[in-house]
Amino acid sequence: MNKFIPFILFFSTIYTLHSQNKDTSKIHFEFYGDLYYSFDFSNPSNHEKPNFIYNHKRHNELNVNLITIKSSYESKDIKANLSLMAGNYAHYNLANEPVWAQFINEANVGLRLAKNKELWLEAGVFNSHIGFESMYSMDCWTLTRSILAENSPYFETGVKLNYTTPNKKYFLSVMNLNGWQNIQKEYEIQSPSFGAQIRYTPNDKLILNYSNFVGKVSNAFRNFHNSYVQYQFNKKTGIILGFDIGVDYINENNTSKIWYAPVFLVKQNINKNFALTLRTEYYKDEKGAIVNTNFNNGFEIFGISSNIDYVKMKNALIRLEVKYLNANNPFFNNEQRSNLSLTTNFCIRL
Repeated sequence: MNKFIPFILFFSTIYTLHSQNKDTSKIHFEFYGDLYYSFDFSNPSNHEKPNFIYNHKRHNELNVNLITIKSSYESKDIKANLSLMAGNYAHYNLANEPVWAQFINEANVGLRLAKNKELWLEAGVFNSHIGFESMYSMDCWTLTRSILAENSPYFETGVKLNYTTPNKKYFLSVMNLNGWQNIQKEYEIQSPSFGAQIRYTPNDKLILNYSNFVGKVSNAFRNFHNSYVQYQFNKKTGIILGFDIGVDYINENNTSKIWYAPVFLVKQNINKNFALTLRTEYYKDEKGAIVNTNFNNGFEIFGISSNIDYVKMKNALIRLEVKYLNANNPFFNNEQRSNLSLTTNFCIRL
């Protein structure tokens, strides 16, 4: 019970702040849910998809990928967020965290450093600054996450300095982090990790983003870079092109491990209720820096997927996705190199 006292105090503090500053602040509560069913045609006996997949992972089960309850507070100079979660995402992505941390989706506070400037100092647990995808399926163009997203951080813990230019075209962020997707810092790693992000949004059609991570991970020093471009041709058609590349330097034997992954998405809004998205992706990790395998030639995979969305209300979404993966080794059940899966989900945000 003592582990939940900080959360109770957080909600109580937010309520008190809101009561005292009704004219200059606002408090917001949000619920998000993602219920899904997925059928993997390789029919894994343990009902789990391979170890490089973390979301919508269970086979032939009606299951919950993610449920969050979030409270946020914002005034002119202070902001705070606390989001608690449960579901497959929390179970598989935070498996290496202590039990108390596996329920934390967000827990952060921010302070404005300059009057009338969007310069903020923030600290706590955040959604990752890397990539165009998040754990929230409703906010992504596709039902499931790309292999690129599944194998880069979804969350991070640390201190950030963020700045948005007055014209809102540039967002800049530098950060000191607890490591590569960690809430609790690994005991054996004492050195800090760092990250940075630059996002350029010249208009409502184009987004250019670059993010990185530099720091020690296990027995290696990791240097990772992510970039993507998103362009909306018109109200109906848009594309995203993303690319990850990283290298682990291992001092013990003076070797390095390189991995990279391109991904391409195109989305077509058919009408106000239906949308179609096509994704192609490739991931190569020849020396197993990110995806550990028992094969000498590591991990290499190509994927293509398509999903159709049905939107009846802006806060509810029904999806159906078919996905095909083809790998260089038999990573799937029954020693198969290729895999076909069918997934449907229902997302709601209140």
